[in-house]
Amino acid sequence: MDNLRFRALELAMTRNRHTTAYPDQKASEYFGELTFNKAAMREYLTEEAYTQVMNSIEKGEKIDRKIADQVAAGIKAWAISKGATHYTHWFLPLTGATAEKHDAFVDPVEGGRGIEKFRGSELTQQEPDASSFPSGGIRSTFEARGYTAWDPTSAAFIMDRTLCIPTVFVSYTGEALDFKTPLLKAIYSIDKAATDVCQYFDKDITKVFSTLGWEQEYFLVDSALHQARPDLVLTGRTLFGHSSAKDQQLEDHYFGTIPQRVLAFMQEFEYEAHKLGIPVKTRHNEVAPNQFECAPVFEEVNLSIDHNQLMMHLLDKVAKRHDFTVLLHEKPFGGVNGSGKHNNWSLATNTRENLLSPGKTTKSNLRFLTFLVNIVKAVHEHADLIRAIIASPGNDHRLGANEAPPAIISVFIGARLTQMLDAIEKADSHVFINSDTDSGLLKDLPKIPEIMLDNTDRNRTSPFAFTGNKFEFRAVGSAQTCAPPMIVLNLIVADQLNKFKIEVDDLISKKVNKDQAIFQVIKRYIKESKKIRFEGNNYSEEWVKEAAKRNLSNHKTTPEALKAFVSKKSVDLFSRNNVLSKRELEARHEIRLENYTKKVQIESRVLGDLAGNHIIPVAIRYQNMLIENVKGLKQVLDLKTYGKLSQNQMETITEISEHVDKIKTYVNLMIDARKEANRIEEAEEKAFAYCEKVFPFFEQIRYHVDKLELLVDDELWPLPKYRELLFTR
Repeated sequence: MDNLRFRALELAMTRNRHTTAYPDQKASEYFGELTFNKAAMREYLTEEAYTQVMNSIEKGEKIDRKIADQVAAGIKAWAISKGATHYTHWFLPLTGATAEKHDAFVDPVEGGRGIEKFRGSELTQQEPDASSFPSGGIRSTFEARGYTAWDPTSAAFIMDRTLCIPTVFVSYTGEALDFKTPLLKAIYSIDKAATDVCQYFDKDITKVFSTLGWEQEYFLVDSALHQARPDLVLTGRTLFGHSSAKDQQLEDHYFGTIPQRVLAFMQEFEYEAHKLGIPVKTRHNEVAPNQFECAPVFEEVNLSIDHNQLMMHLLDKVAKRHDFTVLLHEKPFGGVNGSGKHNNWSLATNTRENLLSPGKTTKSNLRFLTFLVNIVKAVHEHADLIRAIIASPGNDHRLGANEAPPAIISVFIGARLTQMLDAIEKADSHVFINSDTDSGLLKDLPKIPEIMLDNTDRNRTSPFAFTGNKFEFRAVGSAQTCAPPMIVLNLIVADQLNKFKIEVDDLISKKVNKDQAIFQVIKRYIKESKKIRFEGNNYSEEWVKEAAKRNLSNHKTTPEALKAFVSKKSVDLFSRNNVLSKRELEARHEIRLENYTKKVQIESRVLGDLAGNHIIPVAIRYQNMLIENVKGLKQVLDLKTYGKLSQNQMETITEISEHVDKIKTYVNLMIDARKEANRIEEAEEKAFAYCEKVFPFFEQIRYHVDKLELLVDDELWPLPKYRELLFTR
């Protein structure tokens, strides 16, 4: 039978198991060989150029134009020695993906020959067309000018013989058109605010770095099966599909033996990642069949985000060589776990200390407590903004689906720390003695344990959980860039630390002992932010009810959640910290609303097409086969026997008719709702129309299509089924 599904299955089952020949080297010998790292800089830059670049990276100093020419000459020589023929400014526009425009090093010279050139001006600045990227109204089509500018804090690298230079991207009028620009500003804010607070405890701390270790979940599907599913190709998820008899219910896939074909893909991916300096460390099977995870060690947040963007590109690129397609959608398959991108965030100092690790002295423990409580307070104050920053059509399917945290933002800190904060809340205001004497805490307050790494259990249901020496922001979606969550998290903590310092300094000015002042403010913060802390099962219906009693918001859809972007509270927050202006925030709000509308619109069109052109015709064809069979039985059997034998087939014929009728009815209603929504001009109103009027038909249509999948002859069904997508190696 000429069925695309069966041809795809045959191809998938006969794949040659791809293997890769690797150089006979230790990973440490080729790690970072395609990055212009410190070792490469020392070799290819003059001492003057190297010093200026390092001062720019470590101290934020500007690089002189004449030095830029020296750097450009050095980086060109290094890149050409690695086989590079082109260069590009590599940036993070508001599409959520990466962007690049390649230019060749070669320039023509007299005599019909060419010479490789790369000037400092080409290193530091380019002018890509800004009108074709999302701008939320900041740039019109006829206002095309935009600029990319070199970010020396993230190492240049070579990808496919092209030198890639990480850059920011701004409009002609100076507004940020990317994620890196506000990210760098937020990083500066947390550095300054956290350093100022650290000065209460240690004068040697002169810089604080925010760090990030992401965990990337993804699915692998055979490329032939992927191409046979138009919904996967066009939307990244299956709009139809009855659950497989077996999926993840036996819990046998998680941390199981990695299939050989998948392992070959992982080995090649890690090889490519290590050459680019991406410190991928962990790989394993995830909960759902054909779901996997990779994770690196911690890095400074800016570099870590660039590496995550690169990693998503590498996953896709290497998977194709192994006849796989990587699915990064948060919910590609109904009924099994979706994918997240856990953002493990912490703060490190120039003295190589982790500010979220308790220490061995009263002073260091008080410092730990200061940062812990301020972070909890920041999340409490800006929970709606945190929910908004992880809002997306894909994440709407995943959040709260017994596999990911709900849309209710809460903080988990563990039983021991909860006990400690509760004790502080009830303690006398003079419970702390001067920490300079290092005499510890008074006996009526439980002492912070010296080692906290295992003193908090891991609450996998919490959207924002303290896990020993870091916070794990678990609600981030797998397809999302880490930049927006990190912009918001660093910003709200920086803003909160600034408020904390003002309040402590005010008490100190009134002759209150420094440690007593810190303690008094912390104690009040603990009381004020207590309702955001939750130690139980966030998946439970009881928590939803309890959260409502606590007056915690529960924004279940993206359009609803995105309102927090442009609230006065958010505008004031971003403006006073010089991270984004009101206009830039409004632009981002509009872009994300339009993105939501377009994605639901695309899914609606694909769903209508599949239902009308794939599902209904096949169902009717099978129904006609049954009708012909029933007619044939009537001709050869006596009436009594015919009545008994035809009953089941008649019931099936009737069921098919009912499901086809429902599908056709709901598809028509969905199309009418979509047409009505398309007439709306205002972005927010249009997004709500798609959310509330169009999207509800998706599940209604899917229900009847999935019922037909169980009724129609397997040989006729046109789309690869879940048992094939999830279990074909």
